[in-house]
Amino acid sequence: MLDPSWKPTLSALLQPPASLLLMIPAGLWLQRRPDWRRWAGRLMIGTALLGLWLMCSSGTALWLQDRVLRPPPALNAPELRALMRSPKTPPSAIVVLGAGRHRLSPEYGSSMLTQQAMVRLHYGVWLARRTGQPLAYSGGVGWGQSGEVTEAETAARILMDDYGSRLRWTESRSRDTRQNAQQLVPLLEADGVRRIILVTHAVHMPRALRAFRDAAGTRMVIVPAPVAFITPDESGLLEWMPSAHGYRLTHDALHELLGLITRN
Repeated sequence: MLDPSWKPTLSALLQPPASLLLMIPAGLWLQRRPDWRRWAGRLMIGTALLGLWLMCSSGTALWLQDRVLRPPPALNAPELRALMRSPKTPPSAIVVLGAGRHRLSPEYGSSMLTQQAMVRLHYGVWLARRTGQPLAYSGGVGWGQSGEVTEAETAARILMDDYGSRLRWTESRSRDTRQNAQQLVPLLEADGVRRIILVTHAVHMPRALRAFRDAAGTRMVIVPAPVAFITPDESGLLEWMPSAHGYRLTHDALHELLGLITRN
């Protein structure tokens, strides 16, 4: 069985842009061959260039989110009011899923959450303050990361230092989404939790929901609370112009699609 530590490397090779970039030298090699292979090479090069263009367009990311991944909608005002009025027994938990941490942030002299992880944590705190439900954070040291300080420990420190709040539960052993669910669900069950309000990025929510529903079965209700939807902030043709921002959005959406397909 393949060592799981290879997951980030294999994922990077299978996803664009690496897979598209590898098509270009392959196409150039085929172009030097006679007959149909020359045309196949040209087709590969053209496909790779078109794919790279689309990969760098925010319109592609928006299409993948809305038409392929199809995350549940954001919590609306009536749903928030219902959570605020819900009884505290049996207890619920607002679960924030990790999105990575920097082992050392020089300006702080300590570990720091990534920008994506901070977005999730901030929304989790926002929900906790409005609903009165306790917070949990799930995240260890990712497959592609190193260091001893876990993401959940980093989140707990930030929550105390910057928000003046505490985590009720910290789960520091998981290394991916499936392990988030497998490690955290038993921890919450032991405290009698029967409902999870699940916080993660919108494009990540379909995969996260599947993992937590598989782990919890019928013993818990999983309420999706997605954050950071991809929105059409640009107009017209600008959505289809290549940009670094578009690349990041599309990369994240494709990463989640690959995770759904491979059930990781």
